[in-house]
Amino acid sequence: MDKKHIAVLGLGGVGGYFGFKINQENEASKKYKISFVARGETYQKVKENGLVLLSPEHLVNLTYPDAVEQHISDVKDPDLVLICVKEYDLENICQQLKGVISKDTVLLPMMNGADIYERIRKIIPGNTILPTCIYVASHIKEKGMVEHKGKAGKMIIGRDPEHFSADVDWIVEMLKESKIDFDFKDNSLTDIWTKYTFIASFGLVTAKHNSSIGAVCSDENQKKEATEIMKEIKKIADKKMIVLDEDIIQKTFEKAATFPFETPTSLQLDVNSGKENNELELLGGAILEFGKELRIDTPFTQKIYNEIKSL
Repeated sequence: MDKKHIAVLGLGGVGGYFGFKINQENEASKKYKISFVARGETYQKVKENGLVLLSPEHLVNLTYPDAVEQHISDVKDPDLVLICVKEYDLENICQQLKGVISKDTVLLPMMNGADIYERIRKIIPGNTILPTCIYVASHIKEKGMVEHKGKAGKMIIGRDPEHFSADVDWIVEMLKESKIDFDFKDNSLTDIWTKYTFIASFGLVTAKHNSSIGAVCSDENQKKEATEIMKEIKKIADKKMIVLDEDIIQKTFEKAATFPFETPTSLQLDVNSGKENNELELLGGAILEFGKELRIDTPFTQKIYNEIKSL
């Protein structure tokens, strides 16, 4: 029997961390074929020197995959694709993936957002897509080197609502073997939307004010703005029959209070450093789109979205 082929697209904080764990285990077991796909200098570095992960979890911080590719089109017959790219590259990556996957390839998107599943499904209608939510504190330290701090990264993975009985047991087994902390659920949407409530409200408000997570919790005006955005997200989730805690707003602020006061958000950093691409569409645009689709008014999100647009 041929080995299952796993492709990891993107070796940033998320792809580098989880890709490293899967590959390092596989270097010993040789159970799978693993390909990393990276661009430019990252591709060169990893091809020559392997992928480096600086993490309290790993004494040996170097791993070499079976193959490192620069183009998705060079990946042959993958059984599982971990999509670990920036959200604004998602459509482009999915278009390229159409040329290399078979109908049996399973897609595992490793990005936090409420509309990721729908966006992949639009371009790749037939495949199994596992809706996933990621928790990990890791970032690119330099090209080909990822640094991980704090507790172990965690994945919450759900079955595909449209391919509920798809055989994904081997994927669950592979994650276990790789010593990845994960929960596999019939339905992961509650987890995805709970996390989204936090990242969207805090991302938008911190980006508008160039403030921090602590400031949103303590400044009356910012706290009110975040609260109103959360209310709009909750209305959308209710209409989509996604069950969120009744006290999700209070719980989200309690979660935020566990971060150091000055903690930034990635949208705030990107917007206020003038970076060309940012996650405004993921965190604001998606709420507006869902609102339109479901005929739910989202005036607070719209106002802050427009204010960030005009910065």
